[in-house]
Amino acid sequence: MINNMRIRFSIDYNTSWGERLVLVIGKKRYDMRYVSSGMWQVELDDVKSVSSYTYEVWNGDNCIRSEYAPHELETSSKIVTVLDRWHDRPSNAPFWSSMFKDVIFRREPHKPVKTVAKGNVSFIFPSAEIRPSQAVAMTGSGKLFDSWKKIVVLDDSEFPYWKITLRAQESFEYKFVIVDRKTLDPIMWEVGDNRHFSALPKEGEHVIAADFVPQFPTMPWRGAGVAVPVFALRSEDSFGIGEFHDIKKLVDWAAATGQSVIQLLPVNDTKMTGTWQDSYPYNANSTFALHPQFIHLPDAGVRNDKAYRDLRDELNSLRQTDYEKVNDEKTRLLRKAYDSLGDKVMASDDYKAFFKENESWLLPYSVFCCLRDETGTVDFSKWGKMAKFSAKKVAEYASSHKKEVGFHYYEQYWADAQLKDAVAYAHSKGVALKGDLPIGISRTSVDAWAYPELYHLDSQAGAPPDAFSVDGQNWGFPTYNWEKMAEDGFSWWKMRMKKMSHYFDAFRIDHILGFFRIWEIPVPYKSGLMGHFSPALPYSADELRSRGFDIGGGRFVTSGNGEETDVLFLEDPRKKGYYHPRISAQNTTWYAGMDEWQKRSFNDLYDDFFYRRHNAFWKESAMKKLPSLLESTGMLTCGEDLGMIPDCVPEVMNELGILSLEIQRMPKSPRDEFADPDRYPYYCVCATGTHDTNTLRAWWEEDRAVTARFWHNMLHGTGDMPWFCEPWVCAKIIDQHLKSPAMLCILPLQDWISIDGNVRYPGNPEDERINVPAIPRYYWRYRMHLTLEDLLSKSDLNGTLKGMIRGSSRNI
Repeated sequence: MINNMRIRFSIDYNTSWGERLVLVIGKKRYDMRYVSSGMWQVELDDVKSVSSYTYEVWNGDNCIRSEYAPHELETSSKIVTVLDRWHDRPSNAPFWSSMFKDVIFRREPHKPVKTVAKGNVSFIFPSAEIRPSQAVAMTGSGKLFDSWKKIVVLDDSEFPYWKITLRAQESFEYKFVIVDRKTLDPIMWEVGDNRHFSALPKEGEHVIAADFVPQFPTMPWRGAGVAVPVFALRSEDSFGIGEFHDIKKLVDWAAATGQSVIQLLPVNDTKMTGTWQDSYPYNANSTFALHPQFIHLPDAGVRNDKAYRDLRDELNSLRQTDYEKVNDEKTRLLRKAYDSLGDKVMASDDYKAFFKENESWLLPYSVFCCLRDETGTVDFSKWGKMAKFSAKKVAEYASSHKKEVGFHYYEQYWADAQLKDAVAYAHSKGVALKGDLPIGISRTSVDAWAYPELYHLDSQAGAPPDAFSVDGQNWGFPTYNWEKMAEDGFSWWKMRMKKMSHYFDAFRIDHILGFFRIWEIPVPYKSGLMGHFSPALPYSADELRSRGFDIGGGRFVTSGNGEETDVLFLEDPRKKGYYHPRISAQNTTWYAGMDEWQKRSFNDLYDDFFYRRHNAFWKESAMKKLPSLLESTGMLTCGEDLGMIPDCVPEVMNELGILSLEIQRMPKSPRDEFADPDRYPYYCVCATGTHDTNTLRAWWEEDRAVTARFWHNMLHGTGDMPWFCEPWVCAKIIDQHLKSPAMLCILPLQDWISIDGNVRYPGNPEDERINVPAIPRYYWRYRMHLTLEDLLSKSDLNGTLKGMIRGSSRNI
């Protein structure tokens, strides 16, 4: 920050007729003066203080464009000239994420490089792809650099920004070079001609040159990682289910094999019924609370005595998780610990800081849990006077039920502390954690209870038919009331993202299409076939009549009573008199009974509706939401963009720097049976499968005809295909993925270990499946068959994996 100074801002920006540039400092705006050749300037005298500022483009009385990020200003001089550039969203935006800045390319904390005495010229620019073992240096002509013989290393204490301050007394040529941080040996020079500096400062003036970005040859970092749910982890210390404590051992394995990312499924609390049906990780009772099942009990005050160890060993002996017993026993033991230690823990400074930071969601969540247990239901409409949320009533309940409510505070305190401990350990090893952001919320959750106006509780989110389910999916979640959410700038979403960023460096947006449009099914219906897009541009009755479909009298249309599915059109539930073509309507008897000309007409309007009509509309819809949400967090953003994807989705993802997902057996092009990993884009995550698909080994046995084509066309095998997915076949498939251009290759744990016949699961590969989407109430109980301690000891497998990863130039 600088005080009482004279400052001139100059920026090169080409405007259109009628536009002007405006400098914004705090709440004040200053019109800039057009000089020539795209140069705009403004001079300010007696400026009190400036620490950051931005530029805007105005046309008349309207701001039509603003910058992606503010400029920072640091100088002690009284007379300053700033040579600037416009801050667009970086083309390499993923490298600006916390995953890279704080983990992968993390710099060890160090003091800023001392500036040259009486320095009068500073060069400041971003360069986010420089590895931690490298540095940016500067050399040039004249006395400053001893005629190109002297190399000066820039300061990266505020990485990804690089800074240097020099004492310039003559014009000079210069160039930037990436050097080895220890030896200063040149690694890569910036491309292009030498740069020239001639804006020499006057006496007492400080020139800040921030109007450029060095153009280094591309250095596409590529990494590898493992995908596994926390509940699936198995260690000697776990308690019948994976725990946050176990993430540390998984980090050790990842680091030992050269992996840099661990991808997890949602870890929020899902306790609703107290039965195994609560095992579904995408149906949380709170989007903020962590699941207590992941707490490592001895670290939360539970006595590690013989009775505890016997129970632990009994639960760990099971091949799969016994969700009900694990949660019942953990709750029982945690209550005992709380009864004896709760007061002491809650008197600690750490607990008080945790409560203060999280009270806004922790208080209603804890009361919700108490009311759930007290009434025996999460259907809050049956909670009597507490059915309708009231902050006052919630506070009064918490005050009169301190002991019961406090138990849930206790649980959340330990869950938070243990997950943060695992995060810190992962970061110390250079391993990032990637979380999962469910697209929906439960209609019987704290969120729906406390903020019902933010959701359409008369609708259900789902998915149209795809490779996972021929009838589509009905997830049961209410859809979002985006218009209401926009009124306060999406504050609920921003709070949710901020909370998630406390634990994760990257995240996957589950069903990113939901930010463009959601598949919405009216509450009376169960089948995903009866859904429609929201928002959408349904056809009017007149439009359909002009195409040969007279809606009058209810022909072709459901009555909306939740029974008829054999129809061609569905009336919009909020815009009466407008109609959506029913998905997969070509399979109905109505369609089969039509004349050929009418079938052609229907096919035309169907294709137009599902593939063309909404492109610009949905892009506009997404751009109203996504930018502000993503800018509220530093996490790397990845999108699950599988299935029926409109053209606007990849456009927006590319524009916002969101990584796509590539699955070989689920190609993006309808012309391909399998995707070719060699043709994947750089900014993507590639994987052999997801938690919703079979593992490589089980998929190999699903359909022999499909596998035979894969064997010949993708693996270029000759003769008959192997009957089973042998270790060498798995290794060949994985090697294809590792050598793809994809920035991240994150594979399921089951597939990584499948390359070693002595380590892979010895039973039926189907047992390793995590979820079957076609089964609505699936029991999520998979656990890895060997302990993490055993996995760490498998030197042959781990050495092979490290060689494969390094041999594919990943994580280097």
